[in-house]
Amino acid sequence: MLKLSRSKIDLYIECPRCFYLNIKYGVKRPPGYPFNLNSAVDHLLKKEFDFHRQEGSKHPIQDRFGLDAIPANHPMIDKWRNSLGHGVIFKDENRDFHIYGGIDDLWINSKGEYHVVDYKATAKNEPVMELSDWMTGYKRQMEIYQWLLRKNGLNVSDTSYFLYCTGNRNEEQFNESINFHCEIIPYIGNDQWIEGTLDEIEQCLSNNKIPDETPDCEYCKYALSYNEVLR
Repeated sequence: MLKLSRSKIDLYIECPRCFYLNIKYGVKRPPGYPFNLNSAVDHLLKKEFDFHRQEGSKHPIQDRFGLDAIPANHPMIDKWRNSLGHGVIFKDENRDFHIYGGIDDLWINSKGEYHVVDYKATAKNEPVMELSDWMTGYKRQMEIYQWLLRKNGLNVSDTSYFLYCTGNRNEEQFNESINFHCEIIPYIGNDQWIEGTLDEIEQCLSNNKIPDETPDCEYCKYALSYNEVLR
């Protein structure tokens, strides 16, 4: 059974050639830099929400935005948040895929519907208040998480939430602290594209021919330029 992470599905959408080379031949794209500050914000947010999860209460930011939601005290929450342990898992027996992804958080409303939550941290001149056009990968990420949780039997709302924390770069001094503006941005997901994409992935991997380069893929462009020089 092929292990297929959320990020690998996104890789296929970005560039079938890079995806094929990765899965079939183990050729990976060069890794990006680790975002340790972002990881620290994620960790601290989880600690805050876990406190309210145990208390069965709203986090103050949920109250401030008037949300009908509290942190979900689901027995699987720790496993689903552990991406190293594969997070939320669905074994697709028909395609022979083991599909997985680690969520940041899960909230529940008064109707028993679950909301997928993703934490984002950045530093900009202005706080992030809405999703931009370039954030399509973030949206797909949410929709895959919604789909995975539905496959695990949860009543998942189409409404997910990004908890976006923007560090203020305009302070006069550092003073050993960064002030963040935190915004809850709702997103209405639609996971209808996922089944068709998995069919495409299955077909792609069954083909012995490496897919053509994707015109706007920077990695394909680099590989082509590199090969031209070496010829």
